[in-house]
Amino acid sequence: MKRLLTFLLCFGILLFWSSCRNDFEFSPSTGNLEFARDTVYLDTVFTDIGSSTYNLKVYNRSDDDIVIPSIQLERGVNSFYRMNVDGTTGLQGTQEGKFFENVELLANDSLFIFIETTIDIESLSASDTQFLYTDRILFDSGNEQQDVDLVTLVKDAVFIYPNFQGTSTNFETLIFDADGDGNPDETNLPGRFLEPEELTFTNEKPYVIYGYAAVNEGETLTMEAGARVHFHADSGILVTNNASLNINGELSTDQVTLENEVILESDRLEPLFEDVPGQWGTIYLFNGSINNTVNYATIKNATIGILSEGNQDEPTDKLTITNSQIYNSSSFGILGRATSITAENVVINNSGQSSFAGTLGGKYNFTHCTIANYWNNSFRQFPALLINDFVLDENGNPITNDLVEANFNNCIVYGNDNPEFILDQQGNNFNYKFTNCLLRFENDNLEDLPNYDFSNTTFYEGNIFNLDPDFENPFENLMRIGEDSGANSIGNLMFANQVPIDILGIPRTVSPDAGAYESVVFQED
Repeated sequence: MKRLLTFLLCFGILLFWSSCRNDFEFSPSTGNLEFARDTVYLDTVFTDIGSSTYNLKVYNRSDDDIVIPSIQLERGVNSFYRMNVDGTTGLQGTQEGKFFENVELLANDSLFIFIETTIDIESLSASDTQFLYTDRILFDSGNEQQDVDLVTLVKDAVFIYPNFQGTSTNFETLIFDADGDGNPDETNLPGRFLEPEELTFTNEKPYVIYGYAAVNEGETLTMEAGARVHFHADSGILVTNNASLNINGELSTDQVTLENEVILESDRLEPLFEDVPGQWGTIYLFNGSINNTVNYATIKNATIGILSEGNQDEPTDKLTITNSQIYNSSSFGILGRATSITAENVVINNSGQSSFAGTLGGKYNFTHCTIANYWNNSFRQFPALLINDFVLDENGNPITNDLVEANFNNCIVYGNDNPEFILDQQGNNFNYKFTNCLLRFENDNLEDLPNYDFSNTTFYEGNIFNLDPDFENPFENLMRIGEDSGANSIGNLMFANQVPIDILGIPRTVSPDAGAYESVVFQED
């Protein structure tokens, strides 16, 4: 009983004290706010595309509850920025997100301001391809005024997107002969065919693609050296029957900016998204497309970097890819289906499934390539390299197709799982050979199978197994090899003479290294 009386007495005193306090008396701010930073940099955006949301934390370090008379954007209703203060959008109408009145802030407390922007570069400068847009957040006015700068780099771009059909969420879909019967089929892929004047991507402005940009029959899409191509979610490039894709990058002198390479990535430019897999779809070389070439390209953060389908028996390879890098694909780096691919000086790493998968047979020749996978192996079901000759029908029965050839010469096939290559055979014609490669394979359950008889020189010759490739930092896609690499000097000179310089333009020696890079001595930080 005594405890109850004590509790009631304390509660009554607290209630009386709070009622006498006039429900928290707020004093006007005195210009002593503190900020987590004095400038908020909203990372580069494309014109007319909304930014991510950025935040600014505002502190009241005093022992008094204060009220900030106003928080506003200096450019007012004309500002391209918009704000949200602790969950509120401020005054309504044209000033919404621009002007806030009498914002309360308790003693020794803080509030969050969230900032976004969507900027029309044409209203800033008709001639510039990029523009630095600035504004300020003003806290209070007169002698008590404080401010925080806002800075955004805006890039102009060429936008390619499908037309709307009726509503803003219903895009047109591609219509072409998808099944090879001579009649056009409506697909479920949103997109449109490129117009003739759109078939050359230059380095003058970036390209931003919504949906699938398709290359029509008999036409060629050319990407010139230094071109930058950005894809929105669920977007990509589709090359249809008798059409071609030619990516014509060149060796860059600056390996940070890659000024001459063609770079294909997502349209999210913030550093937070720099290495996020699966932000866009794929480069889809459809069954019937021909003479596709990729040279000095970086393809990153796709679902499938390149999907090549069909045409394994054509006299010219369906895809020739050289001096290129494919990183952070949420599914496959390169996926081939009954197709033909020649690859030289190609680096593939960090794929959710396989970095290279040659499936349903086909014809594949890889020389001086680095096929690696350092994806989190707790979530990965397939090795870095997967070769098979079948697909399962609806009843689970295999439908096979000849693996005409799968040759890997002077390559590295490695990763953070084991084994890192699987040869899954169901049919009778399954032809492959590994020559002078560094391979990762340790698996007692598979080593007794015929396809893993490493003493059989018909299929394996001059290979080295399970030695550390000494990659610079494979988790960051830095795939150069060091002086202690197990790939050093193991290459076959005949194949090295076919690809006499590495991906960085360094000449190969008479004792060539395996993989796309000649070894270097890493500089310590």
